Amino acid sequence: MTITKDHIGGLVFLCFSIAYGYYANEIVLFPGDEFEPFNARSMPTALALMGAVLAVCQLLTASKKEKECLKLTGYDFSLVAKLLVLMVLFAVSLEWLGFMVGTIFFLAGGYWLLGERRIRIVVLASVPFAVGFWYVLTQLLDIYLAPGRVWTMMLGS
Repeated sequence: MTITKDHIGGLVFLCFSIAYGYYANEIVLFPGDEFEPFNARSMPTALALMGAVLAVCQLLTASKKEKECLKLTGYDFSLVAKLLVLMVLFAVSLEWLGFMVGTIFFLAGGYWLLGERRIRIVVLASVPFAVGFWYVLTQLLDIYLAPGRVWTMMLGS
């Protein structure tokens, strides 16, 4: 049996979707919400189901040519490791810096790691996106995002 990159990607995505669906059912509901047609579990469950269906479709339609066999040469695994460390730092920094500042630093660091060295481009690519995403979450969807401990200590609120 020949395993290609498409097979591995489909299997990883299928495992992720199954785990996501499992943990989506662990979401605690308010009393009476279990009888509502749309609750806190609805969207994550639908996303997990769609992800699993797409992963199975990818597995079924993956190319099985011998020449497309998996080769690990030419990949920059150190860059992948750096991006994973950046993601962990972003998760840790959210509590202290808040969503907006943490996201700006995360995106700017990601662009820097991926090779963009022009500061103007890095700032113009990260700041408007972070501010726009913050606006959609807080103002349009009315989701509370804590400002971060640093801002709370500085502003005293």
